Amino acid sequence: METTSVTSKGQVTIPKSLRQQLGIRQGSKVEFSLVDDHVELRVRSSPTEVVTSGFGMLSSRKRAVPADFDPATLLNPSPKK
Repeated sequence: METTSVTSKGQVTIPKSLRQQLGIRQGSKVEFSLVDDHVELRVRSSPTEVVTSGFGMLSSRKRAVPADFDPATLLNPSPKK
């Protein structure tokens, strides 16, 4: 059993090993219940998707660069025939 301290705001840190076992992560909803002389914590919901990348979330007004664009063609233009 692990012990943690209560902050001045009444917050506690759930130990990492318990968070991992219960699937608790940022955005999870938990419920507290008083049962006799102790408190029970239940996980009510966990986020279904964790965003690991922000790729594609922003848009731009600039034209997209083609995937086959080679910037070297700007440095050494082909000689004209």
